[in-house]
Amino acid sequence: MAHYKKNIGSTRRRVAAGQAYELNYFKRKHGLTMEQARDIIKEAGNSREKANALAEERKKV
Repeated sequence: MAHYKKNIGSTRRRVAAGQAYELNYFKRKHGLTMEQARDIIKEAGNSREKANALAEERKKV
């Protein structure tokens, strides 16, 4: 059971860009358009931390 819990934590650090609910959540969270959200996630790879940082940077511009 501990192995299962460990996997849950590691998957939350990744963004599933192919999943509509993930993309919608990300765009709403950061006030982005769908296109901006896709571009950021594409640039960040599947790293949630990097995607969040890029979104925050883009808000400041």
